[in-house]
Amino acid sequence: MKLFQQLLVAPAALGLMAPMAANAAELNINGVSDFAASGTQVTSISDFSDVQPNDWAHQALSSLAERSGCVAGPSSDKAMTRYEAAALLNACLDNVVEVTDDVRRLTNEFGPELAVIKGRVDGLEARVGQFEAGMFSATTKLSGETVYVIGGVSYEDRDKAGKSDDAVTFNYATRIDLDSSFTGEDLLKTRVSVGNFANTPWSGDAALERNYSSSDKLEIDRNYYQFPLGDSITATLGAVVRQDDMLAVWPSAYPSTSVLDVMTYAGAPAAYNLSEGAGAGLSWDNGNGISASLAYVGSNGSDASKGLMTKEGADDTTLQLAYTGEGIGAAFAYTSSDKKSGNYDAWGLSGYWDPSEAGFVPSISGGMGFKTLEKETATSKDEFTWIVGLQWSDVGVDGNTLGFGIGSAEGWQDKTGYDDPVAYELWYDMAVSDNVTVTPSLFIIEKDGDDKNFSGGLVKTTFTF
Repeated sequence: MKLFQQLLVAPAALGLMAPMAANAAELNINGVSDFAASGTQVTSISDFSDVQPNDWAHQALSSLAERSGCVAGPSSDKAMTRYEAAALLNACLDNVVEVTDDVRRLTNEFGPELAVIKGRVDGLEARVGQFEAGMFSATTKLSGETVYVIGGVSYEDRDKAGKSDDAVTFNYATRIDLDSSFTGEDLLKTRVSVGNFANTPWSGDAALERNYSSSDKLEIDRNYYQFPLGDSITATLGAVVRQDDMLAVWPSAYPSTSVLDVMTYAGAPAAYNLSEGAGAGLSWDNGNGISASLAYVGSNGSDASKGLMTKEGADDTTLQLAYTGEGIGAAFAYTSSDKKSGNYDAWGLSGYWDPSEAGFVPSISGGMGFKTLEKETATSKDEFTWIVGLQWSDVGVDGNTLGFGIGSAEGWQDKTGYDDPVAYELWYDMAVSDNVTVTPSLFIIEKDGDDKNFSGGLVKTTFTF
């Protein structure tokens, strides 16, 4: 028990004296009132009149305080109340190495007062424990992240593009995760997100992975329950769940810090479309690196006019087969997307190699994807996508990471006059502390013709808590 907790309880304990049965020989009422009113903590003994300097208890307490070094001993020429003496004894008992006859006699003498003080201290410790546990139950863990982004975009030919250079903007996105477990093996995930990235290039042409646009309003971004079925199968069920929440493996090590959103789909944005809504999934892991996952998401599952698995709704079903080993991983994914705007089938093949001691050798991630439309149109064709990402760890300073990515800015389509769109990004992740990172980044995006090319730069600061 901490000393300050013990001593803080002493004045509080005195407030209990009025209803207690005590005779005049045991308690000086005036002294107790004065002591309670003063609010003084027992780090030295003040002037009261129950235990006199010539009493054996006064001398025994002085000797005990000197030997144990728990608190300053009583003044040799000043009296103290019985509860003040009991508080001093209580503070010193934790430091007692040997229980002497004097300690036994003191404990017996001040037993009633010690019982009151200990009872109040135990209650205080319980309240302190509840306070330290926070507002949430013992089954729930809170964590969060806030991202600041300062930057802007410049278009190569603003007249032809019909756009002006964007001003530098300062935006944020915050998310708070509440992870609860009731058995130690399950997970109830609730995520609250908020951000102001609307009306910026960060949610449009140069979409960032960590942009979030809710017009500064809190929104539920995740709400699902995950639990084991036996030793090797995990089930997921949720009203707001994303495709990748139900997959056993994410087949890319790039990027460790996210910049352009187009770089975060393992090279197959149609197969890994990260659809979100009501859904359910199963994943199986054999314990030796081989896994299989089946995930379903109904994006309009909460809308009674559209619903799940209807002609009016939007449904995505994904099958993934994957292998992971020490520093390596690969996966094949197939997604069937059934939407009113158009149905398609998509495939993805992605993998990574992440050496444990890279040195100048970077980790390498790559992937490619194919999208086949049920019905092509003049502007919508079958697509091919790809990405290659490199990361060097401990560049300049231990904990800092340098990254470079190149890949499809959007799906490559086989049609006359269509230039292959490519995106490039270069970033440097600086670990300011365990909870703060600063990431400057430059990027170039080449789309359909010079009039749609643009470039930009930003500084992203990430706070985790």
